[in-house]
Amino acid sequence: MAIRMIVKDPDPVLREKSKPVSKINASIHKLLNDMADTMYDAKGVGLAAPQIGILKRVIVMDVGDEHGLIEMINPEIISREGEQFGPEGCLSIPGLTGDVRRAQKVVAKGLDRNGNEIVIEGTDLLARCIQHEIDHLNGVLFTDLAEKMYRNDPQGLEEA
Repeated sequence: MAIRMIVKDPDPVLREKSKPVSKINASIHKLLNDMADTMYDAKGVGLAAPQIGILKRVIVMDVGDEHGLIEMINPEIISREGEQFGPEGCLSIPGLTGDVRRAQKVVAKGLDRNGNEIVIEGTDLLARCIQHEIDHLNGVLFTDLAEKMYRNDPQGLEEA
């Protein structure tokens, strides 16, 4: 278990497409553990491997709901429904928030740490998180999608 350094924009690794994981082994288990520790330490709700400089298709999420910690290897969205529009931030882009349009509900599939297929259905914040983290695996940042950006300032949000 270790806290890893979170890569910040404009580091070019954040713009690269991650490679699928072909073999789940002890190094992938360590990566999942370190990513969860790093996400919790940074008080985030999701983290993708590129955010710690590793171009592998691995994400972790915990939005504080009944799902608890979700670990997904080679995740992909298999369905989207509805629309939500609201604020989004990112551990790799501190100090900025943006209004982003996302699907209201998504179903994603991937593998768990044991190589078993898992299917996660998420709505609201979990749906937003799934979409945001999978975007990271494709080199897409929320700032690419935001319709309006805000600077986080101690007195509140100010339009960027």
